[in-house]
Amino acid sequence: MKTILLPVVLAVAASAVSAAPANVAELNKMTARFAPVELKADTSALSAGDRKAIAKLVEAAKIVDVLQLRQRWASNEALWASLQKDSSPLGKARLNYFWLNKGPWSIIDGNAAFLPAQVAGITIPATKPAAANFYPAGASKQALDTWINGLPAADKEQAQWFYTVIRQGADGQFKTVKYADEYKPELTRLATLLNEAADATDNASLKKFLGLRAQALLSNDYLASDFAWMDLDSPVDVTIGPYETYNDELFGYKAAFEAYVNIRDQKETEKLNFFAKHMQELEDNLPLDAQYRNPKVGALAPMVVVNEVYGAGDGNMGVQTAAYNLPNDERIISQRGSKRVMLKNVQEAKFKSTLTPISKLVLKPADQKDVDFDSFFTHILAHEITHGLGPHITRVNGVASTPRQDLKAAYSTIEEAKADITGLYALAYMMDKGQLNGVLGQGEAAERKLYTTFLASGFRTLHFGLTDSHARGMAIQINYLLDQGGFVSHGDGTFAVDFKKIKQAVADLDREFLTIEATGDYARAQAMMTKYVVIRPDVQKALDKMKAVPNDIRPSFPTAQALLGK
Repeated sequence: MKTILLPVVLAVAASAVSAAPANVAELNKMTARFAPVELKADTSALSAGDRKAIAKLVEAAKIVDVLQLRQRWASNEALWASLQKDSSPLGKARLNYFWLNKGPWSIIDGNAAFLPAQVAGITIPATKPAAANFYPAGASKQALDTWINGLPAADKEQAQWFYTVIRQGADGQFKTVKYADEYKPELTRLATLLNEAADATDNASLKKFLGLRAQALLSNDYLASDFAWMDLDSPVDVTIGPYETYNDELFGYKAAFEAYVNIRDQKETEKLNFFAKHMQELEDNLPLDAQYRNPKVGALAPMVVVNEVYGAGDGNMGVQTAAYNLPNDERIISQRGSKRVMLKNVQEAKFKSTLTPISKLVLKPADQKDVDFDSFFTHILAHEITHGLGPHITRVNGVASTPRQDLKAAYSTIEEAKADITGLYALAYMMDKGQLNGVLGQGEAAERKLYTTFLASGFRTLHFGLTDSHARGMAIQINYLLDQGGFVSHGDGTFAVDFKKIKQAVADLDREFLTIEATGDYARAQAMMTKYVVIRPDVQKALDKMKAVPNDIRPSFPTAQALLGK
């Protein structure tokens, strides 16, 4: 991954970082870039069994935190234990920022270390290792790639699979180890808690999922439990296990553990079901050569709106997730699509704490009125939905493959950008067809809100720095749309939408992303990233004005604490 980032100009938009180690004042300033918010959820309608189950799930999520620490870096747990022993103001500030980042590297500052190079005998790399703790320390990407490609087909699949790590045996040779073996003590305890939660709930679908997920943790076969998660229809909506591959910056293969313990907002969920009527229509009208479109998208996979009770592991690290689209297993996506989960209380907190103040800096006063929560919320929904549209199966030299495998470490950036811009394209298409009348409306006023909110939200994403896949993808979008005239710079750090050019510019960019994925063109993806994953001077002017605006939120979980009786 580091080779891909060589052309990148890191955007430390609100940077308080100096050369490591940071002192107390610097650490407190860095921490202040994350606005503290309380995420609350209404538990009054839960049955007694569900209240007991959700408390068990919060306990399970705390184990996920520890697992993800270990996956992020081999020495993370030892460093965490050492930091907890230092009760000085500096020690407390270090521990606080370590936990926010789940490691000694500041995520929104190019993953630069904020601790000394040595702490309690532990050597801390200057930046987060691209391999995390999924591959042997010091093993080169070339050596691993050569080994993987030399394996028999079945073994190669396991080496590239989500739920395995690569280790070195006593003989110095690489070997594949299942998560079920690598993390056996923690997964055994985690499975016990999931089974206890299953016993407590009176909801059949939750009971089924938790039982199957407990089995999956110990067998390393997640397929049945992922299908059960797709069918989950419960007031308690939980996502727990290894899912996203962003932490594997070497190949983008390995899944990190995460947990979201949520309560479903049924009223808001029912509002969003209108998308189900249009999925095939959207696929059929993507700006993509017809040979690459899916002729049978099938029934829309579940969409739910929830309020988060507790987040853990990869689900509570650095910039907070506002929505997610899972699972990532192409076998499920090809049959059932993906499940979209919208974290409404997280989105509301982000809109209030970050997007609203940013919009007042990057837009002229006349345009600020067009930034609204409904457009923000609905585009995030569309982003998650359109992860499931477009190419998911490729053929490279006659061999079946997937965009994830073909694009390697570039995949996360291209896929996140594709979902952003395809979501925007889809909403504009539906707006033109009068299909969003009960949601966003139609006509000039609705379009102004949609595109202007997207523009302002783009700067909110860039405010994170370019080490995140979402931000790298957003840099591509903003720079491309500026080049095509869909966005216009005023030269003073403010921007506007050119409503005569934006639709065509969006369609052209969407076609490029979709074609890259359809053809598995790694070189084309790299070329796009080299050209566009940069912070240009006019954009930097806007980012420079945002130093007092929080980059994101930092949640606390009073509802979870209440459920645990603490």
